[in-house]
This record gives sequence, structure tokens and C-alpha cells, in this order.
Amino acid sequence: MNGPSLATCQRSLGDPSVTFPLWPPQLLGCPGTSTDEIAYPVEVDYDYARVDTALFGQEPGPDLARWAPLLPPLRVPTLGEGGTPLLELDGLPGVHLKDESRNPTWSHKDRLNRVAVSAAVGAGAPGVVVSSSGNHGASAAAYAARAGLPAIVLASAGSPPAVQSFVRAYGAKVLTVPEEDRWPLMRQIVDRLGYHPVSNLTVTHTGHPFGAEGYKTIAYELFAQLGRVPAAVFAPTGYAEMLYGVWKGFTELRRLGVAQSAPRMFACEPAVGAPHARALATGAPAAIVETGPTGAYGIACTVGGHRGVRAVCDSGGEAVPVTDAELLAAREVLAGQGLWQELSGAAGLAGYRRLGREFDGPVVCVGTSSGFKDIETGRERVSVRENAGLDDVLRALSS
Repeated sequence: MNGPSLATCQRSLGDPSVTFPLWPPQLLGCPGTSTDEIAYPVEVDYDYARVDTALFGQEPGPDLARWAPLLPPLRVPTLGEGGTPLLELDGLPGVHLKDESRNPTWSHKDRLNRVAVSAAVGAGAPGVVVSSSGNHGASAAAYAARAGLPAIVLASAGSPPAVQSFVRAYGAKVLTVPEEDRWPLMRQIVDRLGYHPVSNLTVTHTGHPFGAEGYKTIAYELFAQLGRVPAAVFAPTGYAEMLYGVWKGFTELRRLGVAQSAPRMFACEPAVGAPHARALATGAPAAIVETGPTGAYGIACTVGGHRGVRAVCDSGGEAVPVTDAELLAAREVLAGQGLWQELSGAAGLAGYRRLGREFDGPVVCVGTSSGFKDIETGRERVSVRENAGLDDVLRALSS
């Protein structure tokens, strides 16, 4: 639609002077700067001098191929990802929800997997493998099916049954594996079967080097939808791939002279672990923490990554740990406006409400996923009465 990819190479986030060819993807992070304790991701670099800034004059819409010059090569047909609505919230002037639950598999992960599964196709892999109990597994399975590739999803026994059914519907093989065994098994699948991993393989998170590029398109869309750069973006944060991708998208707009500023980025993560808050508090490039029970299973991570630390530090933002009570309250606020988010997906609004700060310009809270993905969805006890009458209606309205 807008010309071929202008991707040129992969560049280390540990040392920007260290580069690698564009192919093959560096699936283990940067070998030159990583250590046994910290793994540094790589990112994709582009020939920015050749980017036609008219690219940003188009209306946001589905299909990431509209942003092809600033993405790695897309080799999987679209499922209609992207182009999600931006809605100003009633009672919160200037605060908006970017509703990523409107993507094809009802989560933001579709932006990542359109790009990451395209990398699997480009690398000639016989299939893809992902370690996920939720959104990422469903999305990877969908894009693998679209690409004609088999997919293996390693999930925990406690993952939502509805999500497991969702993943199997795409033809993926779902295996329940204890959490401590999931990553070693994934390494075996990669090493012995040649499958392409779209999950992390390193000690701290590096993830797929191409995948996070898909999240830049959120920034491009926000700029068009608002007509300006937001003052702040509050993002639900697990491994921080989306947080970093959105930040990178805004820095590209500024680098290309399309925008004059970039927003402050806020990493909103469960307070029971919060590895990015720990890293920022201790001055570490990334952190590993213990985590506790939380309903926000989609972003409850023991392992952080350097991408999130970079996005927060470079933007002048903060990490904002949020409790389950705050997540539930934020989700209720959204549901009261007709927006049903997974508990993890309400973390952006929960972080904004917790911070309680005013900003000089619009604020965007990213909502990442549909409430259908929650573990507790469908478990509520429902009172059933046959032949309900008006008295029952009145009792229901007063409860």
C-alpha cells in the first residue's frame, strides 16, 4: 500500500553501535552486550532518510501494511489488525481509552504477531511456538493459521478454559506445562524442531526482535486520532513490549519532523511483582522479582526487560504499580461506559487514577484486551428463576 519495508538492520539496545544484519532475527537478544544476569534486546533500524512523511497523512484503519515502510517485511496476510477506536471517557475530560480489544483476536497482541509470524515465514521456519496462557497464544495461533504454519502453545494448567478453546479453534496444539518447565521445553522445540519462537528465551526479557515494531502503529494512530501528540500514555505492562513500541513510534514521528514532542510513558504493572518499578528504583537495566497472586494474570511477570526501563527513563515517565482493588475499580469505570476490558487491560486507567496527576494535554490509557479473557469470566453465580415477573424486575433494578 505504501511501499516496501525500509528496515535495514538490527541494533542493540545495550550498545547502539552494535548492529546485526536484518536476517536472521536475533532471537536471543544481543550476544555482544548481554550477560548471564541481564539480556539486552535488539530492535529494528530503518533507512529513515527515505521515509515519505506523507505516510502519516492517512486515516487510521485496519491492516498494518499501511505503515509498511516503518515495519519489518510483512509476509502474513492481514486479519484486519489495527485501526482501533480512541474514545474520550465520560467524567474524565481529556482522558481517552485506546481500545485494543477491537483487534481480530480481541487484544493488542495482534499487532505484534502480524510482524513476528511474518518473521517466521521470512526465516523459513516450519512452525511457531509460544509460551502463553492468554492473549499472546491466541493471537500467535491465529496468525500462524493465516500463514499456513502449525503452532504449538505452551500454557499453564490454570489458564482460562475459554482461552484454551479459543487457541485450539485455530488448529494450534495446546500443551499444559508447569510454568518452570515451559521455557526449557520451548528451547527444545526451537533447537530440535526448528520452530520459530514468538516468546522470550532469555534471562531477562528480550522477546522477539521484530514483534515490538508492530506496536509502533499505536503511536501513529494516536497522533492521527488526536491531531497531536498526547501528553502521557498509560500502558498495561508485563514485559513492556507494547510500552516500548508505542514510545519508539512517537520518537520516530519526532525524528522525522512530523511531531515536535513525545509523550511521557507510564508502565502500569501489578503491585504484587512490578519488575520495572524495581529496576527503576534500583537503577538496574532490568529486574527479576517474586510475584504474588493477582487476577491480572496477563501482566503478572517475574521477569522485566530493558525495553520498559528505556521507555520510562527516556520519556520522563514512571512505573506505576497497581493493586487488584485498583484494577477492579478501573475495570468497573470502563464497564459503566460500555467498555469491557480484561482485568489486565484496565491497568492503564488504574495507573492514571492512582497517580492522580493533571497533564498539560490529552492522556491516553491503552486498554489491551476483552473481558472474555479473564479467568473469572463465566464463573459468577447467576440466580435463575423461571417465569420471572415484574416483581423480579423491580428487585433486580433495586439490587
